[in-house]
Amino acid sequence: MVTAGVLGPGSGHGAVLAVVAGVAALLGLLLLVLGIRAFTGPTRGRRVVVTVAGVLLTAAAAAAATLLHTADLRRGPLPELARTGGPAPAVGVDLTVTGDPRVRVSRGGGAGAGQSLLTVEAVVDRVTVPDGLLRGEPGPRTVRTRTPVTVLVRGEDVAAWEPLLPSARLVAEVTVRPPGEGDHESAALLIAHGEPRASAPPSLPQRIAGRLRAGLRSATDGLPPDERGLLPGLVVGDTSRLPDNLREAFRDTDLAHLVAVSGANLAIVLGVLLGAPGRAGTAERRGLAALLGIPLRTTALVGAAVTLAFVTICRPEPSVLRAAGTGLIGLLALATGRPRRAVPALAGTALLLILLDPYLARSFGFLLSVLATAGLLVLGPRWADALRARGWPRHLAGAVGATAAAQALCAPVTVLLSGHVSLVGIPCNLLAELAVAPATLLGFAVLIADPVSPALARILAEPAAVPTGWLAAVARHGAELPGGRLSWPGGWFGAVSLAVGTAALCWTVPLLLPGRSVGPRRWRSPRGWIRPVVTGALLLVLLAVLLRPPPLARIATGWPPPDWRLVMCDVGQGDMVVLPVPPEGGGPPDSAVVVDAGPDPREADRCLRDLGIDRVPLFLATHFHADHVEGLPGVLRGRRVGAVEGTAVDDPPGEAARVADWAARAGVPLVRAAPGERRTAGPGVSWEVLWPDGEESAVVSGPNNASVVLRVAVAGGLRFALLGDLEPPAQEALLSRLRAAGKENEVDVLKVAHHGSAYQDWALTAALSPRLALISCGEGNPYGHPSPRTVDRLRALGATVLRTDRVGDIAVTGDGPGDLGASVHPHGERPGHGRGGSRASRAATPGAALVARGGHGPRAPPG
Repeated sequence: MVTAGVLGPGSGHGAVLAVVAGVAALLGLLLLVLGIRAFTGPTRGRRVVVTVAGVLLTAAAAAAATLLHTADLRRGPLPELARTGGPAPAVGVDLTVTGDPRVRVSRGGGAGAGQSLLTVEAVVDRVTVPDGLLRGEPGPRTVRTRTPVTVLVRGEDVAAWEPLLPSARLVAEVTVRPPGEGDHESAALLIAHGEPRASAPPSLPQRIAGRLRAGLRSATDGLPPDERGLLPGLVVGDTSRLPDNLREAFRDTDLAHLVAVSGANLAIVLGVLLGAPGRAGTAERRGLAALLGIPLRTTALVGAAVTLAFVTICRPEPSVLRAAGTGLIGLLALATGRPRRAVPALAGTALLLILLDPYLARSFGFLLSVLATAGLLVLGPRWADALRARGWPRHLAGAVGATAAAQALCAPVTVLLSGHVSLVGIPCNLLAELAVAPATLLGFAVLIADPVSPALARILAEPAAVPTGWLAAVARHGAELPGGRLSWPGGWFGAVSLAVGTAALCWTVPLLLPGRSVGPRRWRSPRGWIRPVVTGALLLVLLAVLLRPPPLARIATGWPPPDWRLVMCDVGQGDMVVLPVPPEGGGPPDSAVVVDAGPDPREADRCLRDLGIDRVPLFLATHFHADHVEGLPGVLRGRRVGAVEGTAVDDPPGEAARVADWAARAGVPLVRAAPGERRTAGPGVSWEVLWPDGEESAVVSGPNNASVVLRVAVAGGLRFALLGDLEPPAQEALLSRLRAAGKENEVDVLKVAHHGSAYQDWALTAALSPRLALISCGEGNPYGHPSPRTVDRLRALGATVLRTDRVGDIAVTGDGPGDLGASVHPHGERPGHGRGGSRASRAATPGAALVARGGHGPRAPPG
């Protein structure tokens, strides 16, 4: 807590904190001396005084270590240049790489979408500052420093930076910017210009580690995509090839600790060497060292070497450092013949690591690792004993107890980060445990074999892919359960409420689990049936929540309304429209045409699940900006998709390539929308492609103006116009084309172009004359969508405006133009939305005016 406080609110009060730390240290030493002199023997008073003295000394050490560790963030020319702001001329830097380069693709809208970006952590050793750049410092200067920074590389230069290894020394020309929001470990963000010039190669251990990591990637090249991306992550923490949708599946099922290497992998490796932890120092020890007859002290030295090599190859991730520290303390106890005490070893490891690297105090990964280990050590054995006392098999009780204990302590921290609770976390972790050890050991066999024989490594990769594929299957199937992910309030309120709820559940569950004494006589007693019946009822409720069958969900929530003709999904700052295909035999539709998918696969999947849609004859991407297509994996997840259709303009090319790749992996054909194209998806929905037109596209270029525009007709005669992100030049050209073809018709509902931006062609809107205008946008988005001017103009034209950022999902209802209505469905709090609860309201149109009338709850806000 002291370290986190110094890094946070106390970061600007170094002198005051140094004085306080000194006073605390002196007081702690004084109490320690007085305690030892005043009390003799293990009295209670002596223990209290020594404990207080230890707390004061530890707090003083934490404050001093943190101040020393963060001093470089505030001194030297780079922090000053970052704080100055304004025009930033280029400076020359000599730097040492401290982390692996991380490559990602920019997925925002606009011209930068699809661009490759690389970030790498480094320490600047020397800065060459041009003349007059620093205040009061005339002339160019070369300053030696030790400043931690983050280097950002863009575009064509990414390829030259990507092969870099930690400890490599470079010379580069950079522009200095302030660090990114939330980046507390860097003094500045350096934007690199051009390729780096190497001044010294990486150290020998890092070159060996880099060779092994590259060999593992090469050996897994022939595996299927999931296994190819997951095995290097599981073994050495290399997640560069992990599919995004698989990463999301691991998060949704609380299996994220398996995506990258963790302390569990080191425990497995040391277990093979030393044997079971409880027997490592006894005559009954097993493991490879005992089999080879290696003495205990030599075994401890070998174990220490393996641990250091593991950290070097797999990189010092927080959970790896925690496991390495605990393991080294255990090995020290083994070498000296002292008893191993797991809980003190864990506490001592956490303290030492935070003193050495204070930033771990604000690392959620480190906190989760410590909490999970504490759960395994403290609660796990007790819960396993309680289950065995109720007749559970020994191994099953141990696995369930350990998994539940780790989940119970980690869940409040997880919900603080993600705003959700996984109801399938415990069963998915239990199923995953079957494959973690085989996948880890076989993966390390591939790692070791590749330098000797790449062919042998490729052969070993095939059996390693079997348990790895099992892990991927568990994550994917668990994430596909409709109720597996439960929304929960984020922030500290959510964390505290979940902790209280978990404690209450831990108190209640033992009262419901039947014990050994339940039998025929107990059943005949007046109360003997209560526990089994209550337990069975709770299991049925849990099963219903997890599977969430559409008929039951429809009855429970009233969503979607029975006569829905279109739903605009609330997917944040993006677009997604669902057009249901009425079934021939009647009843709720389970098939729909989907237009765009928003920026988030989870939100796209959530919306379709809420609507009961499991078949998509056609997915149409109006254009290839990320806020319209990044959710496509959520549409494809667990559904039969007939085809993916897109605009003819592959801009931005990166996103267009991702859509093509997702479609190919799902075995779905990719087609292009043609001007004038007419299609139907059943008797209840048909549409015509109004734009783009090949002749006009040369005049109005750009991804937004290449948006596919649809005029849709649905059962009952309602007419919709979906404008994508069309901008005024294209809207004007579209109106001219419609007038020339005699197709200038009014519509009932307008999907407002470009999230309601201020740039609209109001002649087109007036010609369409909608009575209901729908705007899809994210709450608090940085673009200011929708523009108040746009909302006002739509209302002035006689349209009622509904926005997803205000009301959630929007369903258009009615059996004809005279019965036009709308229902809304806020579906719970999500990151970036800030809403809670579940409600719906209905608006209907008697005649031409759209007004609200009670149906499912409160009236929707007007816009």
